[in-house]
Amino acid sequence: MLSPEAIQKIDYELTKYPADQRQAAVMSALRIVQTEHGWLSKESISEVAHYLRMPEIAVMEVATFYNMYDLEPVGKYKISICTNISCMLRDSDVIVTHLQTKLGVGFNEVTPDGKFCLKEGECMGACGGAPLLIVNNHTMHEFLTPAKVDTLLEELK
Repeated sequence: MLSPEAIQKIDYELTKYPADQRQAAVMSALRIVQTEHGWLSKESISEVAHYLRMPEIAVMEVATFYNMYDLEPVGKYKISICTNISCMLRDSDVIVTHLQTKLGVGFNEVTPDGKFCLKEGECMGACGGAPLLIVNNHTMHEFLTPAKVDTLLEELK
């Protein structure tokens, strides 16, 4: 079931839209539930659909379309690194290789201790700070170097 905290946050998001347009809050509701649980199970997607009075398939379509939603457990820290053109031109491949070596995992894998998951991210709209990554869909780190990545990983441990 949705927690009282999640319901309160979703209800706040619903105030931003006309009362007969509850489905407009679907992305926010999914974000709220994922932040609380770490990922979106089929049950949590069903609960969001029920609460927003939407067909489950419509909520699932949103959850599967956007890459910020996780439909299976990820590590405590999901590291999404941009590999699109601007970041690639600024050596994101060096950062990817460094992260994969340092963590011992590839994209879409979780470290054995469950702490880190590495994801390939789409453009994050901050090309001027390339190469960059985002942790748990919330904290962006720009102008990456292997040394900056090492510092970040130490801070997260």
